[in-house]
This record gives sequence, structure tokens and C-alpha cells, in this order.
Amino acid sequence: MSKKKLNSFGGLVYSTNPDFVFDNETSPTELLSPDKQPLKIQLQTKHRAGKTVTIVFQFSGPDEALQQLAKQLKNHCGTGGSAKDGEIIIQGDHRQKVLQWLQKSGYKLAKII
Repeated sequence: MSKKKLNSFGGLVYSTNPDFVFDNETSPTELLSPDKQPLKIQLQTKHRAGKTVTIVFQFSGPDEALQQLAKQLKNHCGTGGSAKDGEIIIQGDHRQKVLQWLQKSGYKLAKII
């Protein structure tokens, strides 16, 4: 099965409105400095077949910076994970280890909830 590919207009092919102007609102998100990022760390098991994951959320910045931070956290914890939609998912219970690394790296507002 192949996935449908959308054009740059979000799937819009034709409009009958002569005054139609496509409004592209994909502005890049601004990267806050680490000392102003209010990151939250949480443990979750929902919808994961009983597996425990550590989630870091409320990251504000572009996707490239999120992916880079996720890679550094996964390397520090020595485990797998993923990053999408402003959340970093680390496999296992690594709340304390993630908090210590984030605070050492300048994320002073990070906390476990």
C-alpha cells in the first residue's frame, strides 16, 4: 500500500473562487534558550502494552533541535526512544537520569511531574 502524497497546498487541487489566495502559515517555531525551556518529565504506561516510558514534553523549538536533544538523551540513558510533536519518548524509567542531564545541560526549569 502506498501512502497518498499531498501537494504543497495541503491536497488542494482546484478552487472555483477567483479571489482565492492560499494562506501558508508554516512559520518555523522559535528556539528558546535552554534556561527558559520549562520542560516536564513524566512516566507513562498508557497504550504501550504495559511498557514504561519516560516522556519529556513542552519543548519549544524547531524539529531539528528536538531530534538533536532526543539523540543526546537516548545516548546518555543508553536506551531507545523517539521524538515527535514536541515530545521526547525514552524507553524505560529514566526520570532521575534525564532530569540530572537536562539540569547539567542548562535546562534549569526542567522538573518531574
